[in-house]
Amino acid sequence: MIAVFIADDHKIFRDGITSLLENEEDIQVIGEAGNEEDIFRQLPGLQPDLVLMDISLGATNGIDATEKILRLFPHIKILALSMHSETSYILKMLEAGASGYLLKDAGSREMVAAIRAVASGNTYFSQQVSQTLLHHLSGNKKVKEKMSGVPLTKREIEVLQLIAEEYSNPEIAEKLYISIRTVDTHRRNLLEKLGVKNTAGLVKNAIRLGLIPT
Repeated sequence: MIAVFIADDHKIFRDGITSLLENEEDIQVIGEAGNEEDIFRQLPGLQPDLVLMDISLGATNGIDATEKILRLFPHIKILALSMHSETSYILKMLEAGASGYLLKDAGSREMVAAIRAVASGNTYFSQQVSQTLLHHLSGNKKVKEKMSGVPLTKREIEVLQLIAEEYSNPEIAEKLYISIRTVDTHRRNLLEKLGVKNTAGLVKNAIRLGLIPT
């Protein structure tokens, strides 16, 4: 059972998420809070597996709260849940230690999938978030300069971008005019070179390696 704690400054939104997750047999909302003080009053006793963290928390913010949670309770996973799709918000939240970033306009299926992914130790980014990060990764001059020290080929970066855009291996092969076997090889090389288990992990490690400017 995945024990979830909701941190959001809008009660109606917390109620909506709780209602949405009620029918999931493997997920249980065990607590909620609308501000940082209430979060840290409850967390020691509840010890959730995952915190759904909004970036806006009234007078404080979810970025600082995330850093503090992970400092005090490093086993808790943080999944950012925000209306903000701007790069600055995404980067700051991920640098604070969040394992994923989900936009508030996500559907119920995507939210459940994100919770399960992050709770199991993986990372999860909304498609728009992945595209935003990869755009900076491939299009920023300073990023390109930093990439000179990272052993990713131009083709691997192209494959990475298409994977993040949810293209299948056959679709990537067709788009890049290469074989499916070659796509499989590029995928394995990307995972090995950046030491991650999935596509979301590739993006997150690109941030940690300094490939995406802050």
